[in-house]
Amino acid sequence: MAVNWNIAQFVRSAAKLADFPRDGLPQVVFAGRSNVGKSSVINRLLNRKNFARVGSAPGKTTHINYFCIDQKLYLVDLPGYGYAKVSKQEKDRWGRLIEAWFSDTQRMALGMLIVDARHKPTVDDCTMAQVFLSSEKPFIVVANKLDKLKRSEIEGNAQLIRDTLALPDIVPLILFSAEKGTGKAELLGQIVTHLEEKV
Repeated sequence: MAVNWNIAQFVRSAAKLADFPRDGLPQVVFAGRSNVGKSSVINRLLNRKNFARVGSAPGKTTHINYFCIDQKLYLVDLPGYGYAKVSKQEKDRWGRLIEAWFSDTQRMALGMLIVDARHKPTVDDCTMAQVFLSSEKPFIVVANKLDKLKRSEIEGNAQLIRDTLALPDIVPLILFSAEKGTGKAELLGQIVTHLEEKV
């Protein structure tokens, strides 16, 4: 499947189940804790600076945002979990929204779990990894902020992430830098490969 990643448009922000697109296009979903750089990863993949909203404060993505790529697939940006300084009521609303999205696994062609390459994954990251594993759909772990690591730290941190998330060998771990573009070609290649397998 050839995809022109430069042809991208924001479609909608979904606040409830009825807002989710149902046109049959494959959906690649991005999950990660607030401030891990989800939007920055999407922007890097699409060669855009501010396409997916990048907030200075965590918790800016409050709905599920849909971006249509080349009329062939959606990139789906879930609300960040964890840090965001919002009310418990709002966090609960995000949780219900994410649960609603995952309630129909036919929606997801591929999952992306964005974690911080510098740190051990959080309890929330581990929970999200289990959600992806339970979906029985393929997913990829993207360890962002690679540019903040010393070269000597990379291998150990990558293994810590795999071990903490209890990743099966079949789940790829891609070391990524939204800042520098490291890992971009590999990640785009993985997305296209998975979509081709789905067709």
